[in-house]
Amino acid sequence: MKRAMAALLLSGTLFAQQGVVVKRLGAPDVKIEPAIWVGDLLYVCGVMGTPDEPGTPPVFHQNTEQQTLGAFRNIEKVLKEQGLGLGDIVQMQVFLAPDPKTGVMDLDGMNRAYQSRFGSKEQPNKPVRATVQVSRLVVPTGLIEVMVVAARSKK
Repeated sequence: MKRAMAALLLSGTLFAQQGVVVKRLGAPDVKIEPAIWVGDLLYVCGVMGTPDEPGTPPVFHQNTEQQTLGAFRNIEKVLKEQGLGLGDIVQMQVFLAPDPKTGVMDLDGMNRAYQSRFGSKEQPNKPVRATVQVSRLVVPTGLIEVMVVAARSKK
């Protein structure tokens, strides 16, 4: 833990020395930053779809493909507020929980949603991506959480 904290402090110091601006987008009372600019890179925290039943915890009845499309829509909203779009995403991390019906992640469902938004005629850009199965997400009925890094191009 001490090494991790030291590395974090050192990286912040290196950013400052290099003149890289770090801008946090969350309100002062948020527990997790929704997104952070580091220079021209926007780091977006883990995003899920929109639940069928809001609450604590929220409840999802949707399948993996539907939840993935919802997560992409929510990510797109964050990006749009910052003047970016899905085509600006350069890195994506996908966390899939097992579908309760099969006991394994629905990679096919996630990939169908992914292919509808990335690498298409309308939006040809694809990020580098990692997809992993996790035993479960913080929201018990959630099947997917997505983290992304987007880059602002200098034109």
